[in-house]
Amino acid sequence: MQAMRARRALIPGMLAIAVSVLAACGKDNKPPAAQTPEVRVVTLKDETVTLDSSLPGRTRAYRIAEVRPQVDGIILKRLFVEGSDVKQGQQLYQIDPATYEATAKSADASLESARLLSQRYGRLVNDEAVSKQQDAEAKAAYLQAQATADRAHINLRYTRVLSPISGRISRSLFTEGALVVNGQASALTTVQQIDPIYVDVTQPSSTLLRLRRELANGHLQAAGANAARVSLVLEDGSAYAESGRLEFSEVSVDQSTGSVTLRAVFPNPRHELLPGMFVHARLAEGVKTSAILAPQRGVTRDLKGQATALVVNGTNEVEQRILKTDRAFGDKWLVTDGLKAGDRIIVEGLQFVRPGAKVKATEATATAAVPASAPAAAATPAPASAPAAAKS
Repeated sequence: MQAMRARRALIPGMLAIAVSVLAACGKDNKPPAAQTPEVRVVTLKDETVTLDSSLPGRTRAYRIAEVRPQVDGIILKRLFVEGSDVKQGQQLYQIDPATYEATAKSADASLESARLLSQRYGRLVNDEAVSKQQDAEAKAAYLQAQATADRAHINLRYTRVLSPISGRISRSLFTEGALVVNGQASALTTVQQIDPIYVDVTQPSSTLLRLRRELANGHLQAAGANAARVSLVLEDGSAYAESGRLEFSEVSVDQSTGSVTLRAVFPNPRHELLPGMFVHARLAEGVKTSAILAPQRGVTRDLKGQATALVVNGTNEVEQRILKTDRAFGDKWLVTDGLKAGDRIIVEGLQFVRPGAKVKATEATATAAVPASAPAAAATPAPASAPAAAKS
C-alpha cells in the first residue's frame, strides 16, 4: 500500500518533466529561414552579324554542244575516248569522204575552165572580138564555178566531224558503219564544258521582298562588295574549296513554285563538280548591326509552342518573355522581338525559379564564339534541355 502511494506521488513530477522536455524540443525544431535561389545569367548586348541564305540548287554545264553531222555518209572512225576531255577543233569522227572528194575535184576543174574563159574574154572584149555581154556572162560563170567549188570543199571538210567546244565528251551514240545524215534529230555525242560550271538555285519571292523591305527600312545594311560571292556545300556536307560569284537572277517569278532562279558560276579546275549534282549555295543577304543573340540553353517553349525566356530585372525578380526568333547562329538564337540589349537571361538554374521570384544572379562563364554569319531559316527554339541549331 505504501509503495502504491509512493508511485502516485511521483506521477505529477514526471509529467512536469515531460512537458518541459517537449517545450524545449518544440523550440529547437523551428524551420530555417528560406534561402534566395541562385541563378546564372548572360547579359545580352548589341552585336553585328552577317546574314546569309542557304539555298538548294543543281550544277549545270557552262556550255553544252550536241555534235551532229553536217553531211550525209557512213561513219568510218570514232577518234575519241568516251568520257575524256577534248579540245575545240579536235576531230571526233571521220565520215566516208570518197564522194565528196570526187565532187570537189570536179568543181575545181569547172572552176579552172571558167577562169580561163573569163580571162580570154577579158582580152578579146578590148579588141571587140567578143561582145561586152559575152564577157560579163563569162565572168558570172567564173564566180558561180568558184562558189560551187567552195561548197564542195566545205562539204568535204564536214566529213571530219570536229568538237565545237573544249570540254568533257559523253558516250558515242553511233558506231563505225552507221549511216548519218545532215540535220538528223539524234546527236552523235555531247561535249560539256564544266570548268567553270554553273550552279542554279531557287529563292522564294517572299524572301526577296522581305530583304528589300529590311534594306529600305535600315534594319539591314548591304553586304558590300562580297555580296556577289557565293560559297558551296556539297551533297556529303563538305564545303567546296572554291568560291563563286553571282551572275544574275531571273526577272520573273515561276508561277508554279513562287520562286526566282539565281545563277552563280564556280571555277572547277579539278572537275569535282559534275552537271546535275545537288548542292547548297550560301549567299550573303546583308549585315545586321544591332542584333540580339540569345543563348539557346536559356530559351524554352511553353505549352503553346511559343519561344520563351526567363530574365532577371533590375530588382532581381524573374520575368518571363515571349520571343520571336529568326535563325540559329552557332549555339545562339537571333531574337527579333522580346529581348533587348542589357537584359539578363537565365541560362542555369531555370528549374529552381518561376516568374516573380527573387533570385541572386551571377554572370555565367563565356560560351563559344559565335560565327560571323549563319544560314537563313525561320526557327522555333527547341527546349533548353536539348537545344538544336536550325538548319536551312
